[in-house]
Amino acid sequence: MAAPKSIVVADDDPTMRSALGAALQSAGYQVSLFADGDQAEQHLKLSEADLVISDVRMPGLDGLELLKRFRSLPFIIISGFATVPEAVNAMKNGAYDFVVKPFSYRELMPIVEAALSRTQGDEAPTSDGGAFVTSHPRMLALLEFVRQVARSHASILIQGESGTGKELLARYIHAHSRRNGAPFVAVNCAALPEGLLESELFGHERGAFTGATSAKAGKFELAHGGTLLLDEISEMPLALQAKLLRVLQEREVDRVGGKKPLPIDIRVISTTNRELREMIRSGSFREDLFYRLNVVPVRLLPLRERLEDVERLAQAFFRGHGYAGAVLSAPALGQLQENCWRGNVRELFNVLERAAIMAGSGSIYPEHLLLDDELGPLNIIGAGPALGAAHWLNDSNESPERQGMNGQVAGSVKAMEEQLIHDTLKQTHNNRTLAAKLLGISVRTLRNKLRLYRERDCQGVA
Repeated sequence: MAAPKSIVVADDDPTMRSALGAALQSAGYQVSLFADGDQAEQHLKLSEADLVISDVRMPGLDGLELLKRFRSLPFIIISGFATVPEAVNAMKNGAYDFVVKPFSYRELMPIVEAALSRTQGDEAPTSDGGAFVTSHPRMLALLEFVRQVARSHASILIQGESGTGKELLARYIHAHSRRNGAPFVAVNCAALPEGLLESELFGHERGAFTGATSAKAGKFELAHGGTLLLDEISEMPLALQAKLLRVLQEREVDRVGGKKPLPIDIRVISTTNRELREMIRSGSFREDLFYRLNVVPVRLLPLRERLEDVERLAQAFFRGHGYAGAVLSAPALGQLQENCWRGNVRELFNVLERAAIMAGSGSIYPEHLLLDDELGPLNIIGAGPALGAAHWLNDSNESPERQGMNGQVAGSVKAMEEQLIHDTLKQTHNNRTLAAKLLGISVRTLRNKLRLYRERDCQGVA
């Protein structure tokens, strides 16, 4: 068994240092914590490390100087007082990424995994940086395509349902681009009101509006030389769409209240879970902006179209989120592979986290999954007995009441048959062989019926 990767954390903020240590340890990493750059330097001179996460501003030796002294190691620089020169300086000196505080655990972990995988030379298309996991042929072809596209400077539009991993794919593209030594900056266009979004994107000068007590660089400036991700671009107001179009055309940005434009050099990646062509027809999205963003169109598959990835995704989730002892039982995996996953990979991860918590440690069984009642085979109306199931399936004249269904199942034979199949699977913990035996049908017939139910339930999802 391979030894856990070693990560050094240097931050003079004890709360941040402790939180980072706990998060990384729960993900299975060996972590060494230090309150300043001098302590971290002494440790690095004597011990090996696979990654360094360092704050910029610390007493004594600061993060940038520490980076310069250990350029051979992958560095992630973090800062609560980020400036454009700091970010550019960090990237020029070899930092893998520059992360602005505050940030979430979910934002940081893909960056950590990608930085570590870079040192291992792992370019396998099945799991770049531990963040994009797949064995599906169409997804593998997509990753190969975006690796080739990443070498260009063309704008990319990533379309896909919520939870399919659009931001992860954007980071994948950045990591394989010629800009991977410069910042990757993401902004969620749906999370900010119009007035604040303009300031976040383009920056503002001191006194530009009430509350603007100092000048602030916008996301375009922070991403200079690198990649800017415009997440959920479909939610951007029309007025800002016009300003964005001008920035992309002229390659210069005007701060709010600014006196002159500032030149920028960025690659723009946009994401959306809506159909932009329909929005163009309704007048809610600019057609000229669409063609500016959609130079290279990419569409991610929903999870229901690559259910064979569920097991790999589960293993990667448990490994990366501190549930190394969690194991999916065969019945639980079968149940996961029968769902529509309307929330895609994000929903799967939520279910897996609940299951790991419910199971404690060890094997996860169907009763730990707590799936949404509206999804797939868990669409249970009532729980009828499994015994006598074969008689019920073969005798449609028998009343539901006499079979213990309590009149809760719909009156048609097909509906009652489906209900009985689901109830039997539930009582046998999704053991299809045992369920088929109790139902008096072959495993193949049971599998075909479940496939038909799933296809029907998933028709309205796309």
